[in-house]
Amino acid sequence: MAAYDPRGFRAPTFHDATPRFRDGSDTPRAYLERCLEAIAAREPVVRAWVVLNQEGAREAADASTARWKAGRPLSPIDGMPIGIKDLLETRDMPTQMGCPAYRGNFPKRDNAAVWALRQAGAVVLGKTVTTELGGAHPGPTTNPFDQRRTPGGSSSGSAAAVAAGMVPAALGTQVGGSVIRPASYCGNFALKPSQGGINRGERQATSMSTTGIHAGSIEDMWQVAIEIARRAGGDPGRPPLTGPAAPPAARRPMVLGVMETEGWAALDDASRSVFEQVVEALRAQGVTVLRRGDHPLLAAFEDALIGMQAMTGAITAWENHWLFRNLVAQDPDAISARSKAVLAMAEAMTPEDYRLRLLQREEVRGRHAALAPVVEALIAPASPGPAPFWAGDVPGQPLKARPTGDAVFNTPSSGLGAPAVTVPLCAVDGMPMGIQVMAQPQMDAQATAIARWMAGAIAPVVVA
Repeated sequence: MAAYDPRGFRAPTFHDATPRFRDGSDTPRAYLERCLEAIAAREPVVRAWVVLNQEGAREAADASTARWKAGRPLSPIDGMPIGIKDLLETRDMPTQMGCPAYRGNFPKRDNAAVWALRQAGAVVLGKTVTTELGGAHPGPTTNPFDQRRTPGGSSSGSAAAVAAGMVPAALGTQVGGSVIRPASYCGNFALKPSQGGINRGERQATSMSTTGIHAGSIEDMWQVAIEIARRAGGDPGRPPLTGPAAPPAARRPMVLGVMETEGWAALDDASRSVFEQVVEALRAQGVTVLRRGDHPLLAAFEDALIGMQAMTGAITAWENHWLFRNLVAQDPDAISARSKAVLAMAEAMTPEDYRLRLLQREEVRGRHAALAPVVEALIAPASPGPAPFWAGDVPGQPLKARPTGDAVFNTPSSGLGAPAVTVPLCAVDGMPMGIQVMAQPQMDAQATAIARWMAGAIAPVVVA
């Protein structure tokens, strides 16, 4: 596998193919066949897919080809091959959630976002690998740039499928860091929308779960997200993702803030170096970049982030409590030892413990809201360095706590319900490392516009 270099790497894109669909020099069916060729070439090592529906995809691509030929595409993503994380239901493929307890589970109905994609003419190609139940226990997927490393979790297959050139976009979900972090590890653009901005359909059980988009370009990322939201809306009681029908124009910010989080001290020297070079490049472009020592409200926000990873983990453990308990009651071996550890955490909590964690979360949200007049967005590493090595569990040895990587830089956006965008700007030791842009809730378009500007205006940073 070739080392990753953001100065030359190009993931598959779709938005720039549609003019050729209009003039007949290319077709959605031919585009799909190129995706299938890439899957055939790389899937034996990357292992991004649980199941493919090639026949159904070809039928959908042929229908899209006819619409483009007639000049009547259903949307700008009509004909786009897309992967669906195997936590989201699909009417034509099983939904097995990376968990033995759901092996063969086939509800034969579409998740709200999947339904919206079909309505927009997208080609639902297959189900991508997820970690067990979207948690910490990894699946078989490898990193497209180094098979010895993790692609991240829990949206492992979605991130890897895009980075390996198999599809231009894929759906993921995030509770802690499951969209933003794997995008960082795999060199993708990704959007984790404001909480509830994309209708989760059947997946309403946890308060921080959010459907997001992995893509090879920021244009495709936004277009997929907005086409879903325009059809399926947001979660019950939540405003849907809003913004322009086309990708937001790039916009240079005037003032950004750095979000260090409690993970800053553990960041390795090379990863810290590439981030600081990005900060200096922003300043060279005339952007004011504030650190925690530059403004008391930013310092107060950083102080509130201490302990946030543990707090959000406890909230999610409590909210998954009854699902995990019921699975174990049916079969003691239904879930992994890692998931059983989450169940044990929840069993040790009380409703009062959960209430206190929610109050803590609201306090951090208040401190984040107070930053709105101070900075237009916050920037941070999208992961604590490049993807870690992962060779699998060793029999007889303690389980590694975070085999798919540490979400310490991602739990803030999840706990705050704030939109975040990964920008693939950096490489460390031949592996991707993204920079994230996080805005205030409901400011997804602003985060995307700033991220798009950064992708065009800031030269990629590479550290050996």
